[in-house]
Amino acid sequence: MIDDIQQDAEQRMEKSVDALRGELRKLRTGRAHSSLLDHITVEYYGSEMPLNQAANIGVEDARTLTVKPWEKSMVPVVEKAIMNSDLGLNPATNGDLIRVPLPPLTEERRKEMGKLVRQEAEKARVAIRNIRRDANSDLKGLLKEKEISEDDERAGEEAIQKLTDKYTGLVDQVAEEKEQDLMSL
Repeated sequence: MIDDIQQDAEQRMEKSVDALRGELRKLRTGRAHSSLLDHITVEYYGSEMPLNQAANIGVEDARTLTVKPWEKSMVPVVEKAIMNSDLGLNPATNGDLIRVPLPPLTEERRKEMGKLVRQEAEKARVAIRNIRRDANSDLKGLLKEKEISEDDERAGEEAIQKLTDKYTGLVDQVAEEKEQDLMSL
């Protein structure tokens, strides 16, 4: 039972770190990469779907993305979705190909993005601590039901704390890497 609680906590903590990575992928660095547009959705035959399922996204050069919708009729819809996204990009259409130039980041914008990285990292750390709290309360519930001993509960809490330390360290490492990536030219 204690192992099940630990495994569940570890899986949930891993998902928290993955969610952080996903959020940080949206933050743009000085280089173009196709995952920058992953969170954008477009209306495609009456339903919302991710842009990468309605178009091919490629990297033309270090500062330009190309988006080629699978259908010519989708070009204005895709262009509008990119413009309305929270990325502040201004796409240019050339026939059935959309070029998305990425403006260079200013020092001020880099610092703002650094703050966003720290905020997202703190959210992930809070999520991990909440998972620790849930796991510890599950252990206390087992102790109350007399299914485990006090020693087992204490050992379980120590193991959960080690997991918490491991994953908060991982969050710090991911955030540090993203901040360095943002600050490098």
